[in-house]
Amino acid sequence: MSTGEVTVMVNNLVKRFGDFTAVDQISFQAHAGEIFGFLGPNGAGKSTVIRTLCGLLRPTSGEAQVAGLDVVTSPEEVRQKIGYMSQKFSLYNDLKVIENIRFFGGMYSVPENELGERAAWAVEMAGLKGREQTLTGTLPTGWKQRLALGCAMLHRPPILFLDEPTSGVDPISRRDFWGLIQHLASEGVTVFVTTHYMDEAEYCHRLVLIYQGRIVASGSPAELKQNAMKGELLLVVCDEVGKALAILHESTEVLDAAIFGNSLHLVVTSAQEAMPRVGSYLKEHGVSVSKMEQIRPSLEDVFVSLTTPSSPRPSA
Repeated sequence: MSTGEVTVMVNNLVKRFGDFTAVDQISFQAHAGEIFGFLGPNGAGKSTVIRTLCGLLRPTSGEAQVAGLDVVTSPEEVRQKIGYMSQKFSLYNDLKVIENIRFFGGMYSVPENELGERAAWAVEMAGLKGREQTLTGTLPTGWKQRLALGCAMLHRPPILFLDEPTSGVDPISRRDFWGLIQHLASEGVTVFVTTHYMDEAEYCHRLVLIYQGRIVASGSPAELKQNAMKGELLLVVCDEVGKALAILHESTEVLDAAIFGNSLHLVVTSAQEAMPRVGSYLKEHGVSVSKMEQIRPSLEDVFVSLTTPSSPRPSA
């Protein structure tokens, strides 16, 4: 993880829309050269935080600074220090590749005598050399997103906000896109990214998990997998997985349960104590278990455990 200067600082940030609290007293810092992941289910408050940090929303209370600038008192200055990619493709499909680059160069006030060099860099980074005159709307999605990233970085901002940048992009293009992100971070850019893909979250130096507007866990991917779950994890391979899940939600032995592929992942207090009891419980209810073992949690396990409402448990 980067130990560079603090580039994003959030302290007790709150954002309300009427009676609804979208962001509730959250605090964190991001550093130069760090890939900072922001994870959470839909509606958790991720996009609200990003829009606030970009100076697009005014916080209800609390403090937020980006590149040393207050997002409330200096929103225009903040926007000159950042690059931003939204969830939806943000370029103009009816413009050529080079026309989009020139347009966004103007939007970001790139000096005319530097625009040629910056445009060549953006084309090269997007892998579009020789396609400068191609209509943007005819490009494959992965190339569009790389072009959008190039446009967001034309003014060489020290901080880049990416709001689910690879949504709808094929796996190979996603991998290539993350190669670009890692390169930017290695050059000292702070990359603040939201994603739904747990394999992408593994690329982040540090992660924050947000649920219902609050931070529920933070740390490196390794730290979260080791420390964030309250309990131990069991893998259960059985027939009638759906039936087994419903049965186990009624068991006092199981803290949480979720389907993973053709198996179940169960959170229990003690794996060794729970295994024989869970096996017997399922057998009593007509479910045959072919395999049960303790496993190490993945990021997806941590995410599901911390961002899924627990089912009501019967009293012991």
